[in-house]
Amino acid sequence: MSRVLAVAAGLLLTPSMASAQATAAQGAADPRITTLVASVSQERLQATATKLASFGTRSTLSDTVSTTRGIGAARRWIYDEFKRASPKLQVAFDRHMLTRQGRITREVELVNVVAILPGKSDRRIYISGHYDSVNPRGNAPNNPGAGAGARTGAAAGAAGGDAQMRAEMDHNADAPGANDDGSGTALTLELARAFANSGLEFDATLVFVTWAGEEQGLIGAMVHAQNLAAAKSTVTANFNNDIVGSSLGGNGIIDAESVRIYSLGPEDSMNRSLARYIARVAGVYVPSHTIRLMAREDRFGRGSDHSSFTAFDFPAVVFREANENYQRQHNAEDKPEGMDFRYLAQNTRVNAAAAASLALAPPAPKVTTGGGTPTISRGTTGYDAALQWEASPGAAGYRVYWRNTWSNDWERAQYVGNVTRFMLPNVSIDDYVFGVAAVNAEGHESLVSAYVSPNRRMQEVQVKKSVSYTHLTLPTNREV
Repeated sequence: MSRVLAVAAGLLLTPSMASAQATAAQGAADPRITTLVASVSQERLQATATKLASFGTRSTLSDTVSTTRGIGAARRWIYDEFKRASPKLQVAFDRHMLTRQGRITREVELVNVVAILPGKSDRRIYISGHYDSVNPRGNAPNNPGAGAGARTGAAAGAAGGDAQMRAEMDHNADAPGANDDGSGTALTLELARAFANSGLEFDATLVFVTWAGEEQGLIGAMVHAQNLAAAKSTVTANFNNDIVGSSLGGNGIIDAESVRIYSLGPEDSMNRSLARYIARVAGVYVPSHTIRLMAREDRFGRGSDHSSFTAFDFPAVVFREANENYQRQHNAEDKPEGMDFRYLAQNTRVNAAAAASLALAPPAPKVTTGGGTPTISRGTTGYDAALQWEASPGAAGYRVYWRNTWSNDWERAQYVGNVTRFMLPNVSIDDYVFGVAAVNAEGHESLVSAYVSPNRRMQEVQVKKSVSYTHLTLPTNREV
């Protein structure tokens, strides 16, 4: 039977102690992860993004026969690069024959490129970017090549609808896509090489994927996630990277020192837990790079492949460069000369540190019953916080977190040892949010699983007869 730990109310952590515990949650930097992070090559990232742009276009509906141009040539090159990276990688084409639908204006074979690094368990951590590109106004009248200033998104719609919905769109028009999303693709290829050659044995299985069909509605990631859900696969995280390679915004502002991470709520979702985790780990391994956590699924009115994962309740975030240049997106001007490869390398290192830490850690504890009820109570007195969780495979201990309900990040923490119960006397579960993470013998910590208060499900009242207040005669002032 598990031992029960209790912390007296007087021993609650002060803010300064909480900060120390947050650092302790990560532990001292693991020299093996430090070495992996340091192996990221700016030069390789630049060479990869430049090569991807050289295919002219990587539109999902572009040429598949040419050996030098189009999406077919690009995906074969990506496949070969994964194979060259390491014999440890299991490389495959993830193929799907699509019918005509939405922006897919004809039947086409969609092909994701996948490289798997097997771990000790079958739970998966994904690192991804999309390798397709698009230039929806490439053959528009008076806009040859869709140079700088080509409209995208809402502006394109206002200018005459979605060009990609037109069967006559030229999918072979120039769409180099160096940053969107050659940057995320280069990052994924670089980390497949780095992880496979690190010499580390990870608990989680690492999956490196370059998606197709993102520009047509996240299709490649969506069909893959659908299949994961149908197979009841366990996905710990998706680190999605989309437009992460330029430090110069279209407004002229340069920011090479930070990156945005978007995550879907609610506040205690595993998506937000993943985002907080990345920020904490980055502070240890890439302290010069600021992580800007964004409390929304993605930029306003836009999206990326991580949403295909969150649609099936798989934890996912998307990395976005700090300050975008919209004049170099979805047109012929998205070229390598518009990128900052030192900045891309820093964003790659943040991915590497967080993904490696998470892959070495045990899985997050389960804090609900089989029916989804949180395993938290007020204890025998009715005034305590009594927490329970299921043991995580590979865990040597656990760390409990808590914070005020109005706060959006953990304020206090306590390592409680190798137990599956913990009690805080005289701490109201009404006033705090609680969570627990699993820690292995090396100090690597899982995501925090939060105890989430379920929304009250209201039942519609069955009424035989009602008199609506709108039909009542209100008294006049004189009658009152």
